[in-house]
Amino acid sequence: MIHPWNAPLFESLKARAERFPHALLIHGARGTGKLALAEHTAQFLLCEDAARRPCGRCEGCRWFAAGSHPDFRRLEPEALAREPAADPDDAVDVPAKRAKPSTEIKIEQVRDLAGFLNLRSHRGALRVALVHPAEDMNPNAANALLKGLEEPPAGAIFILVAHRPAELLPTIRSRCVGLGVPVPPGPAALGWLAGQGARNPERWLAYAGGAPLRALEYAANGDALERLLQRPLPVDDRDELEPLADALQKIALDRALSALGLAQKYQTGSLAGSAERNPVKAREWLTFARGMGERRLLSRHPLNPKLFSTEMLAGLPSK
Repeated sequence: MIHPWNAPLFESLKARAERFPHALLIHGARGTGKLALAEHTAQFLLCEDAARRPCGRCEGCRWFAAGSHPDFRRLEPEALAREPAADPDDAVDVPAKRAKPSTEIKIEQVRDLAGFLNLRSHRGALRVALVHPAEDMNPNAANALLKGLEEPPAGAIFILVAHRPAELLPTIRSRCVGLGVPVPPGPAALGWLAGQGARNPERWLAYAGGAPLRALEYAANGDALERLLQRPLPVDDRDELEPLADALQKIALDRALSALGLAQKYQTGSLAGSAERNPVKAREWLTFARGMGERRLLSRHPLNPKLFSTEMLAGLPSK
């Protein structure tokens, strides 16, 4: 189900039903409900009730809801893949140690998708492929997908979801119709967060840059995040690297705004709150913030978390 602030965007897509693009790129900030919009659009395309789509009652809608529609494929990194619950009877067959799931979409996944798209539809209508997040395709996978976009099979529709569309190949972007998903108005986002039972929604919506789904995640870990913001420390767990880089980047941007005499954007607290107006310091903090953006991406790679986090913290500009 799409989120209420994205309903007008879905209505604009419904209006294109008779001339729907063969490739749609849904893009915007992380946490604005892009994936839910993409899934709802895919269900709309595969619904078999011509009068009311998506109806939620036809066989197509029921199969889609169950994750088993024969004319729908989802490409995601292994780390995001939805796995069935393990069967206790199979426990003896599970290896003692499994490789860490990949954070990339690989070329083998795209090749499998090509085979699916070039078959006839099981239901005599469309075949839909959803790629999320599209920027997580490795270079070989991206080039393989480009071939399908350049010569799309009849009745095949691609829906790409991207948090960082600038990282996609320009040739991929040029073959898609773009649909930007903006950050929703503050009152709408706060109302939704209140309905979800989020604690301190104003605080975490600011920290999320206005993105409600991210704000909900932050609110669920609010106490730990407050400790991190008050006193950033090196971490031993690789999964904690990206949240640390995210926090340091937001702290740096707030410090830069303070040094320019402007209000904080992310409300990162005492470490970011007392700088005097100083354009030179603002440039230092902005340089550090750009570096943290790069390190957020590097944090997904196999690194020594203690050394990497210590290096990040060592680069903090002096107050």
